[in-house]
Amino acid sequence: MNVTPVSSTPPADEQVPPVTAGRVALVGAGPGDEGLLTLRGAQLISQAGLVVTPRQPGTRIRELLRPGAEVFVAADAVDGQEPDMAAVARTGQLVVRLYDGDPLLDGGADDARALAEAGAEFEIVPGVPAATAVPAYAGIPLSGEGGEVRIIHAAEASRVAFSPGTLVVLGAEAGPADLGKMLIAAGWPETTPFAVTWDGTNTSQRTVVSALGRITADLKAAGVSPLSSGQAVAVVGEAVQAQPRLSWYETKPLFGWRVLIPRTKADAAAVSERLREQGAIPEEVPTIAVEPPRTPQQMDRAVRGLVTGRYQWVAFTSVNAVRAIREKFEEYGLDARAFAGVKVAAVGEQTAAALRDFGIYPDLIPEGEQSGQGLAAAWPPYDDVLDPINRVLLPRADIATEHLVARLTELGWEVEDVTAYRTVRAAPPAAPIREAIKGGGFDAVLFTSSSTVRNLVGIAGKPHAVTVIAVIGPQTAKTAAEFGLRVDVTASKPSMAALVEALAEYGASQRAAAIEAGEPLRRPSERRRGARKRVR
Repeated sequence: MNVTPVSSTPPADEQVPPVTAGRVALVGAGPGDEGLLTLRGAQLISQAGLVVTPRQPGTRIRELLRPGAEVFVAADAVDGQEPDMAAVARTGQLVVRLYDGDPLLDGGADDARALAEAGAEFEIVPGVPAATAVPAYAGIPLSGEGGEVRIIHAAEASRVAFSPGTLVVLGAEAGPADLGKMLIAAGWPETTPFAVTWDGTNTSQRTVVSALGRITADLKAAGVSPLSSGQAVAVVGEAVQAQPRLSWYETKPLFGWRVLIPRTKADAAAVSERLREQGAIPEEVPTIAVEPPRTPQQMDRAVRGLVTGRYQWVAFTSVNAVRAIREKFEEYGLDARAFAGVKVAAVGEQTAAALRDFGIYPDLIPEGEQSGQGLAAAWPPYDDVLDPINRVLLPRADIATEHLVARLTELGWEVEDVTAYRTVRAAPPAAPIREAIKGGGFDAVLFTSSSTVRNLVGIAGKPHAVTVIAVIGPQTAKTAAEFGLRVDVTASKPSMAALVEALAEYGASQRAAAIEAGEPLRRPSERRRGARKRVR
């Protein structure tokens, strides 16, 4: 086994300098996609004692928050009252105020002036503005004829003279059709290309391409209500014609798909990120709760045995087992170096990745079936010449693993089967989630084990027939079939990466088939009986 020593302090040339406390940072967070946050903005958030944000922060920003940081959501403020940032900074804290888009374009100028008048030290961190980010996510280049780009608010449209350049209109949600009429009245040709994008840079983004003279008809054909909610940005000019060729965001394989992830909460974050990369809207619904063993003595003895050289092998059959051992190590002030001289086996790519993250590189991973049985089939027999110790540590859930233990015993090994964690069925999700599961509100559900199938059906009911069922392997597919579920997608190998990739390939094939047949592009949830296609 190869062990990479773990150090809590990065090399000197890689250390991030701390941010001076007792100041305020006005940070642009982009128009929606939290991935557009700058590195400087992320650094400031990670060190802030107070973060003031315009809306509930998403997963990426929440993960940046330091323990104990206070978050104030401006949208939830009573009477619009926000914390006195200058006063909080004077207590020695770093305060971060987030803005949609760029601070000085989206409300931060007044805050900067107030901080300057209060004598508070402050910093302004630019962000990606909606005027450029939303057209980019829609696939519309702003460098039109002559290179001229003008940015206005929708209320100013009646005063904007025609120009062959590109016009970006903010606040277009007020009425795209009225916007077209105002521009035509100002002298713009009715044939001028026009595009409007709602909820830009979010997975609910939707772009409709039209021309000034036919906006109303095209919006109706696209199923867009004149009272559609959500912020919108419009682009007017010849640059719009490139959109069908350059659209990259809304053409992702799973764009707009609402995908259910019935997993433990701790395991769902990485899966959600992979789904977002494919354009999906992940929804994490825990079906299994992981809890410590009722008595810690077994784990305490196991850790002491690892340190004193009691074991020849440690077999990890799940990410949770790795997590349990790692947490116990940290409790004792130990790190991966305590595994020196011990061989390590792992089931599945996720388990191996968790070990590598801990600084441990597995010696044995089954090549075929990634399960306890697959590991048993690949396990070498005990050799009293080559193996100085015949003991194997098996940290596991409170669910029996008789087959693996029996097989290792047959091969001459002495197995110490230790309960590292307990799994219990999670509480039922909220009523709207249960209704969406049974009523076809989800486009797909990812099942990563037979237990996730049983537990989801047990706490929330069976997914609707239109929901795409994706499973990680044959055994999970068998269990799904036993519950009357039609399996649409099976991963090529038992890993979450392969499962998400297989679902993306399925989504891409469905999209290609609809385009070839000249049919409208509809997600699975939009095909259920009585469903109506609706754009926010």
